[in-house]
Amino acid sequence: MAYLFAHFTSDKTGDKEHIWFSVSDDGLHWQDLGNETPVLTSKSGTKGIRDPFIVYDERVKKYIIIATDLLTTSGTWDDFANRGSRSLLVWESEDLINWSEERLIEVGIPEAGCVWAPEAVFCKEKDMWFVFFASNVKENGDTEPKQRIYGTFTKDFKEFTETFKYIDGETALIDTSIVWDNGYYYRFTKDETNKIIILERSKNLVGEDYERIHSETLDNFFGLEGPEAYYLDDKQMWCLIADRYHGNHGYTPFLTRDLSSGEFTQLSPDEFNMGNRKKRHGGIIKIPGNVAELLKKYYK
Repeated sequence: MAYLFAHFTSDKTGDKEHIWFSVSDDGLHWQDLGNETPVLTSKSGTKGIRDPFIVYDERVKKYIIIATDLLTTSGTWDDFANRGSRSLLVWESEDLINWSEERLIEVGIPEAGCVWAPEAVFCKEKDMWFVFFASNVKENGDTEPKQRIYGTFTKDFKEFTETFKYIDGETALIDTSIVWDNGYYYRFTKDETNKIIILERSKNLVGEDYERIHSETLDNFFGLEGPEAYYLDDKQMWCLIADRYHGNHGYTPFLTRDLSSGEFTQLSPDEFNMGNRKKRHGGIIKIPGNVAELLKKYYK
């Protein structure tokens, strides 16, 4: 078993807001693929790609990538948040080498100023994929727009149900990521106001019954975003990586044996290697070891 990391690399550059791959045998030490040649570029929408997230749909034997439609070479973050694309980008592949043309699909509500950092998790209750993302929206009673998390269901990443508000809070929220473990959905979300990662869990994917899991590490770690959690089989531990954008430190792993405990140990720099290429918000999946070797040969 190996791990694949799909990511983009930088802001305000034009040639970095595409999709690159990295692979790892242990989920902690990464080898960058393709040098400076991206795996995927976009000809649609803004022609920029950020925040790629990858899943494998076992039912159709296809890998799916969804991503933010955003290019930051011109404009301001106020423009991007309030007057940006309401669409997400979608690609499909059976082998991680041959990819479909991108699909640009509008999922944001009419009032949304953006659709940022889309991710997906399989909903066991509905037998469908649940796709969720952040949108900046000014609701009745708001003095200014606020980032909230919205969601929609799909069977095929082509047709989507009506988008609805999924997470709202007193503060602005972005960068939600969800994993399932031992009967619970665990939800990691960036509190954009306080710049920390919030951890919650619920037995139901959609609903208001999520309970906050207090974590001494996450509750007090200022300047994290882009959280992604995945299970390390050899260590029998969960790994949470998050981008320490404050101070430009890049991704840092945190390990725990039990997500419900909220107890995470931050790894020291000599315990991991994120590769030579700068990595920004992306997604990680497990892939067979022989597939990883094929990717190393193909994306030289």
